[in-house]
Amino acid sequence: MDSEKKEQIRQERKKDIRKTTSIARKINTSFWVKRFSDAVVFDIILIVLIAAVYIWWCHDQIPEGFSRGEKWEFTGNSLANVRYVITVSNGESYYFDMYTFVSYLIYPFIVLFGLEILHLFFAIFNTGEIRRKLKPLNDLAVRAEQFSSISLDNSEQLEHLKDAISAVAPDGKDIKIKTGDKDLQSIEVALNNLLNRMQETQKQQTRFISDASHELRTPISVIQGYVNLLDRWGKEDETVLAESIEALKHESEHMKELIEQLLFLARGDSGRNTLKKADFNLADIMQEVWEESVMIDDKHRYELKTDGAVTMNGDMAMIKQSVRIFVQNAAKYSNEGDTITLSVKYIDGKASYIVQDEGVGMAKSDVIHIFERFYRSDQARSGDTGGSGLGLSIAKWIIDAHDGVIEVLSRLEFGTRFTVTFANTEKSMPIVSNKH
Repeated sequence: MDSEKKEQIRQERKKDIRKTTSIARKINTSFWVKRFSDAVVFDIILIVLIAAVYIWWCHDQIPEGFSRGEKWEFTGNSLANVRYVITVSNGESYYFDMYTFVSYLIYPFIVLFGLEILHLFFAIFNTGEIRRKLKPLNDLAVRAEQFSSISLDNSEQLEHLKDAISAVAPDGKDIKIKTGDKDLQSIEVALNNLLNRMQETQKQQTRFISDASHELRTPISVIQGYVNLLDRWGKEDETVLAESIEALKHESEHMKELIEQLLFLARGDSGRNTLKKADFNLADIMQEVWEESVMIDDKHRYELKTDGAVTMNGDMAMIKQSVRIFVQNAAKYSNEGDTITLSVKYIDGKASYIVQDEGVGMAKSDVIHIFERFYRSDQARSGDTGGSGLGLSIAKWIIDAHDGVIEVLSRLEFGTRFTVTFANTEKSMPIVSNKH
């Protein structure tokens, strides 16, 4: 039985090869005819151009004052005695031997025609090459035909696939569907890729919940600790009372901010964050953030650089929030006295803003993760910087929602530069700024 099946497969393969060869031969014939016609057209155009140049050269030999000839014609009855005759206004004739001119071109033409003949000759034998290039397409067609022949009602292969899917453990670490059937390998790959993406999404959700729980646990634990401290000594000790109230206010504000950030990202993930877009001057936004930063932070120097009005369309409040996040991040990781620069300009005709600091900077291994939720580099965790690790994630969401692009350039001990470009904006007539 096995030998009969092998022989049947062998005969089918021979049939497929013959079919592919026939198709390749037809394709090669059409290609050869196209190459031949292209060569003929090229030669005709070349001959016409050479004849035009020859005639122009002959007329250029006529002395000035005779208007380059009053009459011209070819004479002679063979290539050896063909002449081009130009008769000028005074009746004088000038003769140019065609054979002399052609004799200079005969050898280049022989070489050119020889190369064309060789090219056309070898092009005849390209059937095998075309057949090899058609093989993947032929295999794909055969595979599709085999798959289409599977009965949906009574198929052993589909039963294998159902069993393989049923055997998958939903909580397994490495989910893989394997039927052992070569005909179903492509379906296995597609399903396994889908399962891998679902697993990755589940891991991200689990990590998000775990990180959020961890971030909320810390302020709750602090609040609980100070409440116990108040319960024991705060009723009588005013120092303990004042310290506890201040700590409770700080931790409750921190927890409120964290919850608001989590809700913002959750609304963004579910598509419930709506953008109120309008035309506005991005330079005004940067100036407002610069004024706020100068007023509330006297530990750093803030510089503002603008190239006049920079117009864009978007949600002004959210864009301002993204700028604040980058500025707060720059202040958080910069030393006292460092300069933080806010810039607004057009980059390749697109509205852009830049926030640059002279802070601690980041390693390349950190840069690729900074927009992940709750991610903070080792330096950020070891320093007394606070924060939830959600700010840059929120800024990234806002920029993405405006079809923007964020470019990060950072070097350890040299600082970090965030460049935000809004790719869907075009440089246009500026809006009149309200700032003076």
